[in-house]
Amino acid sequence: MLVSRLLEEAAARDPDKVALASAEGHASFADIDRASTRLAATLKARGLGRCDRVLIFLNNSIEAVVAAFGTWKAGGVIVPVHPTAKAPRLAYISKECQPKVLISDTHKLPVLQADEAGGTLPNHRILAAAEGATIPSDCLSWTEAVEGGNDRPVEPGTIDVDLAAIMYTSGSTGRPKGVMLNHCNMVAAVESVLAYLGLRRSDIILNVIPLSWDYGLFQILKAFRVGARLILAESFSYPARVLARGRDEHATGFPGVPTIFAVLSRLRDPGKHACPEVRYVTNTAAALPPAILPYIRMVFPNARIYSMYGMTECKRVSYLPPEELDGRPRSVGKAIPNHEVFIADDSLNPVPPGEIGELVVRGPTVMMGYWQKPRESAEVLPEGPWPGERMYRTGDLFRMDEEGYLYFVARKDDIIKCRGQKVSPKEVEDVLYAMPEVAEAAVIGVPDEVEGQAVTALVVPHRSAQLTERDVRRHCAAHLESYMVPGLIELRTSLPKSPNGKIDKKALMSSARPEPEPASETHPKHPVVAE
Repeated sequence: MLVSRLLEEAAARDPDKVALASAEGHASFADIDRASTRLAATLKARGLGRCDRVLIFLNNSIEAVVAAFGTWKAGGVIVPVHPTAKAPRLAYISKECQPKVLISDTHKLPVLQADEAGGTLPNHRILAAAEGATIPSDCLSWTEAVEGGNDRPVEPGTIDVDLAAIMYTSGSTGRPKGVMLNHCNMVAAVESVLAYLGLRRSDIILNVIPLSWDYGLFQILKAFRVGARLILAESFSYPARVLARGRDEHATGFPGVPTIFAVLSRLRDPGKHACPEVRYVTNTAAALPPAILPYIRMVFPNARIYSMYGMTECKRVSYLPPEELDGRPRSVGKAIPNHEVFIADDSLNPVPPGEIGELVVRGPTVMMGYWQKPRESAEVLPEGPWPGERMYRTGDLFRMDEEGYLYFVARKDDIIKCRGQKVSPKEVEDVLYAMPEVAEAAVIGVPDEVEGQAVTALVVPHRSAQLTERDVRRHCAAHLESYMVPGLIELRTSLPKSPNGKIDKKALMSSARPEPEPASETHPKHPVVAE
């Protein structure tokens, strides 16, 4: 089954039902189906072929959803880019995956036109225009791309084992890695999650997760699969406003991550913002800190709370049934339906219950591999126990109890998992070293109950340099996506070294501890963009 069928079937069942609600308005299933069909015709007319890539660089919006389904209907592959991405990251992704088309909007023109992106972006560009903005002459407007397309469906020319999406995540080398998912992977993930979540046609999902992240993207796919409605919000920076919108639109579902739920604990009167119609809440990235649970229950008093664990390479690993949450607050549950997980030693032999080892995943959602990275793909996708099978080595250390419940321990490498996203320390360090005032820099992940791991930068300025933590933070914010910006910055006179002269990060781990910062509803401790 192709992913585009999820929309086509929903439009056939409920053509006039509202499928999406955004700040710009509402769209029915028929509206989205028609617009994506026209966009597909336009993409085909501009030479998009089977498995050609389309960069989608948009905020949470109806256009972003139409862009994804239009690409699939044309037989293409979506490459979503986080809306806060800076020019160097966009240029790297574009250079690596060689997209045929870029779909963005005029808000992103400063990034698209930055020198760092020169020569790497595709010539075919489709831009949605903000009010009063002008579309550059070398770009096609969104209106022309959709209204100028044909209503007759085009033949995608793809089958379900073909590539459907490349989702970029940080790699251990400091360069983003493109996770390749085919249509089978994505549809299998939808079916597995729906099997335990019990989503209904009557559900209305309040989504603040970026659609560029698989957790956000799959909110669309799950909603379309059952004919539910999705409310698109761009962030949770103003939680009272978002929750009020959820109440006004009678939201019944709320997906989040620990950083989002931590904001609820900082509301002056959480109960005043209650959304009593929300019947389920989902959490991923890390186990929910027990201290946050009472606040979630104040805001969502009638909700079943699902704690989950997953990663882009296999979408979802496990879920904890809501009735187990109070008894196993540190667990992320058991394997999702139609999947098997086990804890292994370095030789991939299963270890006994209670022992720590690497989490290994078997199932239909395991990725095809990393785009243009056969060596890295082979390292994490070894042969499985059955002929022709590939398993996924997560690189995460876990233990499993006698009943099969999983408990996260740590990462095997130095990748930082913050707010559900993988952050490469080297990628952040490269940005720090680009500052003339910086002599040495090291980035580590410090355990944090809310973030999972807090991105922490230890910086040694040159002796004569006048450098402040604010200077460092401002520089990082200008060159990194929001979830990569260090939450804690320490200026030091020196960094510990190992005998071979390298910065000793193990020693740093024992000396660096994030300190809580004061926060309020309108100025949360962390910029709350769900990553």
